[in-house]
Formats: sequence, structure tokens, C-alpha cells
Amino acid sequence: MKKLGSVLLAAFVVSCGTTAVTTAKKQPLYQLLTQQPTGGASIKFYEILSEANEIKMLQNDPVLRKKISPNDLQNANFLILNMGEKPTAGYGVVVEEVMQTQDSIVVTVKESVPAEGTMVTQNITYPYAVLKINSKKPIRIK
Repeated sequence: MKKLGSVLLAAFVVSCGTTAVTTAKKQPLYQLLTQQPTGGASIKFYEILSEANEIKMLQNDPVLRKKISPNDLQNANFLILNMGEKPTAGYGVVVEEVMQTQDSIVVTVKESVPAEGTMVTQNITYPYAVLKINSKKPIRIK
């Protein structure tokens, strides 16, 4: 019995001296927060939001509100990609690549168009997307 108590005491002392090791999950470089076929602006433009007051505007959107944390105001930039007014459905914005260089983030964007001969609804659309870039480096759009 004495031996069992010594073993338990030794195990307790050893376990008290160890530290828990946690592995931090690495964040992806970017997240596509929303991509919609309509609801964007009537003109084509890209906008980079990096200031806290600009980012807070996104938090007024019911879809985006749940996807933006208070830490994002200091640690992330946001990119709004508006494709402008389109004559039919089937148009969209595609993020082809997001690459980090030593001094910036390079985002390659492409407009998707409906394939020739595809049946699409005949209504005006305003495709757009919103990205969260998990970096405060300057953003370049290609």
C-alpha cells in the first residue's frame, strides 16, 4: 500500500510540472464572406476596407454581422468586389487567387459570364462578393 501511495505521489508531482501544449490553428489567408448574384452596386468597382469605421459598416449587414469579429477590426482587411449592372442572370465575381508577398496581398479577380447559349433569366443583376483578408498588409487587385 505504501508503494502505491509513493507511485501516485510521484505521478502527481510529475504531472504538476508539465505544461499543456496547445497547437494554434493557422487562419487561412482569406475567407469569402458572401458572394451574391444581386445586391451589389450599379457600377463596377473594388473597394478595400481597412479602417475600423469602414469595417464597422459591414457589421450592419445581417449576413456579414455574424462573420466579422471584434478582433477583425485590428487584424484583417476587407475587400468588396462589385461587378456592376449586368443585363441578365448568370454573371458573377470569381476570386481566382489570393497570394501573400513580402510586402502585400495580391488578389486576382475574374468576372464570370454565362456560357453562350445558356438559358438565363432576363432580369438585371448586380453581382458582388465580400472577402476578409486575414492580414493588414496593403492589397493589390489584379
